[in-house]
Parts: sequence; C-alpha cells; structure tokens
Amino acid sequence: MSVPLAASAPAAPPHTGGLLLLFDGTPALLTVAALGIALLLFLIIKVRLQPFVALLAVSIAVGLLAGLSVTELFGTVQRSDAVSTIESGMGGILGHVAIIIGLGTMLGAILEVSGGAEVLAGRLLGLFGEERAPLAMGLTGLIFGIPVFFDVGIFVLAPLVYAAAKRGGKSILLYCLPLLAGLSMTHAFLPPHPGPVAAAGLLHVQLGWVILMGVVCGIPAVLAAWAYSAWVGKRIFVAVPQDMVEAAEEARQAVVAEQRAQGVEPREKPVPLATVLALIGTPLVLILAATFSSIALDPSPARSVLEFFGHPFVALTLALLLAYYLLGIRRGWSRKSLESVSTSSLKPVGNILLVVGAGGVFGAVLKASGVAQALSDTFHGVGLPVIVLAYLISLVLRVAQGSATVAIVTTAGIVAPLLTEGHHSQAFVALVIMAISAGSIFASHVNDGGFWMVAKYFGISERDTLKTWTVLESVLSVAGFAVAAVVSVFV
Repeated sequence: MSVPLAASAPAAPPHTGGLLLLFDGTPALLTVAALGIALLLFLIIKVRLQPFVALLAVSIAVGLLAGLSVTELFGTVQRSDAVSTIESGMGGILGHVAIIIGLGTMLGAILEVSGGAEVLAGRLLGLFGEERAPLAMGLTGLIFGIPVFFDVGIFVLAPLVYAAAKRGGKSILLYCLPLLAGLSMTHAFLPPHPGPVAAAGLLHVQLGWVILMGVVCGIPAVLAAWAYSAWVGKRIFVAVPQDMVEAAEEARQAVVAEQRAQGVEPREKPVPLATVLALIGTPLVLILAATFSSIALDPSPARSVLEFFGHPFVALTLALLLAYYLLGIRRGWSRKSLESVSTSSLKPVGNILLVVGAGGVFGAVLKASGVAQALSDTFHGVGLPVIVLAYLISLVLRVAQGSATVAIVTTAGIVAPLLTEGHHSQAFVALVIMAISAGSIFASHVNDGGFWMVAKYFGISERDTLKTWTVLESVLSVAGFAVAAVVSVFV
C-alpha cells in the first residue's frame, strides 16, 4: 500500500515569502540542506535533544530558510480547507505507519508473553543438537525477530543464550552473535518493524515488495554475519556473565508476578510450535499474496478477496485476533489479561511513531520548499546510482548520530525526489529501501543504545563489543547492500 506524502503541499519552487531566504537558486537551497543536516546532527549529538524535537525544529528552520511562508508551514489560525506542510507531512506518514507498527507490536507481545520464544528455541536446539546450538540460536533470532523489537528479543532470549553457552562450555559470543544477527536483520529489513515500514510509507512502496526484497537481501546478509560469528567466537572468549544470569532470573520472576497481576497465569503447557510459526507467517504470506495478485491476475472477485485479506491492516489484524484466541482465550486468559498485555506493549511505541512522523514532516518540507529538487539535480550530476547514494547517506547519518530510525527517515526524505522523477518499479524502490536500511545499521558503536545493550546483557567489554558486535553490524550492512545493488541491476 502507498500513501501520498504531503499531497497538499506545494511541489513548485518555493515562494519568496519566507522569513529568512537570503539568495535564490540551487546554491541557496543546497546550502540550506547542508545547514539543516548539520543542525540536526548538532542537536542530537551535542545538545542531546530528543530526535523528534530535533527533526521538527530542523524541518521548520529548513522551511523558513528555503522560502516557505509561515502560512505554508503551519496553516492559518482561521478555519481553512488548506492543509499545512507540517500537518500533511505528519499525517501522511503516520496514517500508514502507526496502524502497522501498533498491530505488529501487540502481536509480538502476545507471542512473547505466551512463551513462543522458548518453544521455538527449545525445538530448534533439540533439532540441531549441542554442536549446532549457535545455528539454532541464530534461527531463533531470525524467526522470532520478525514480530518483536530488537531490544525485546534480547530481553526474552538472553536467558536461553546463557543456558546454551553454559552447557556448551564455550565463549558466549558463539551463541549470542548469531542470535543478534537474526534479530538485527529482521529489525532492519522486514516489516512490521518501524524502519522498513516508515521507508515504505515515505517512498510509496507496497509492503509486499519490501517483504520480498527484505528476504532476498536479508538472508545472504545474515548468513555472512553467521559466518563471521563462528569465526570470531572461536578467537575471543567471553564467559557467561553470572550476574546477568541471576538478574535474568529475577527479571523472569518479576515478569511472572506482573503477568499474574494482569490475570495471566504462568503457562502449564508449552505453546505448539506450529501455532507460533503460523502466527508469524500468516500476515507475511497474506501481504505477499495480495501484492503479486495485482501483477499475475486480471481484475476479478478472487483478486479482490486476496487484496482485501492481504492489505497490511487486515492481515495483521487477523493475525492478532488469531493470537488472542489461540495463545490467549483458548489457554485460559481473560479478556482483561489480553487487553492489559496489549496496552502495556504499546508504551514504547510512542517515541518511535513521533520520530517517524517528524521524519515525514522533514520530507514534506524538503519537497514543498524545493530543497529536495535541488538535491535531486545535484545528485544526478554526481553520477552515482541512486541506490549507492541512498546507502551512503544513511550510513553517514547512522555513524554520526547512532539512531537507525533517524537515519532511515532522514535519508528517505532526501532521496525521494530521485525516485519520483523516473519510472522506477516498485521492486527497484524496495531495493533502495533495503540500501537505506542496510546503511542504517552500519558500525553500531558507543552512540547507539544497542551497543550498550549488547555489552550489558552478554557481559562483553567495550573493546570486545567493538571487535565483535560493531563488526557484525557492519558485515550485515555491507552484505545486505551488496545484494541489493546486484539485484537492482536486473530489476
């Protein structure tokens, strides 16, 4: 599905009614763009301003400097049918993203609380055996990472890594790095995670294409990361952190107590593995079927049915309702328990949605003011393919300020005009999204919260975290981009 971004905002060159426009033409607009990016980085890195506030402030500053009037930016005090650039930018992207992220988050919470991760990991460990336990942990992260956020995946699965590493008697890196690679790949490349969903909304791409290209680019990338994990895990020994094992047990007891307070009794029987896999796979299959029915089938009742059930809103709603019944009501949960778990899962989503919405505002301002067109003309003159530019811009923003979400939404706003000028296919634009997502995970280091989470949960020193986790993320990034670039030649 695609949602027009800033449909009501003017696409023509900026007016001269802005407050601070000093000189006209492309050089002025390029200067404004450069100052805007520099200001954004300064506010996030030095001032430590919340990214939502930083993006919104930079959007306003860029709009005024580029010549947009106050009325064009904010609208009028009196009632009017005209929609301001800020309103259209925020509403255009959140109308698409908020529902998908909200439904996906609740689905992941039900799978998490019901014990789906433990069932998945236990079955895979039993299937692959002790010698291939690292592969089992990697597959667990890859599959369970589809519906849950990266940090939630670490919290839920870290105790399983501790247990596997203690049984194996080897470096915890052999077990945690494959798991982290799977979680990171799905978080970066696959819906319903915020990054790819936001990019799809900003660049007007059907989620089915994003899912398909996410699999095409993500699987080779995670295989490369697993190979690196096996290599480095044999060369750097990190013992299982006993303090974190004890903390994990305390956290587990706290979760059980919280679940009991919500009316959710600890599960007596494990969730069937087939149920877990079906709930994770159902929305993906439905969305893909709808996407390709529009290509393979002529207009017909069958195609209409596929497009209805494969709409992301409908597919995720169906999966969530199935999870409510199969993992909740059928296992003795009360309706109050389901409501409580769902509501608590949405608390961390607010910050993500605000950052994504501010990214939509930034993109709308770039388009309405003419800055995006000036950037497009300049990038065309550079001669680099758009997919390479998208990767490099996202990579630089990621390394500079640490947030993958900020890197994605900012880059999408910058490269959007490069994609609207030509007649690019949905498949190609989805590959550009993969390049942006790949750039957004490059070289996680000390300015990224994920860096410290990995170091803390698995007892790795800062130096060894740079040698292992930072390099792992770079391998994922470069491999994912390389596949996207190669596939784009044929698409």
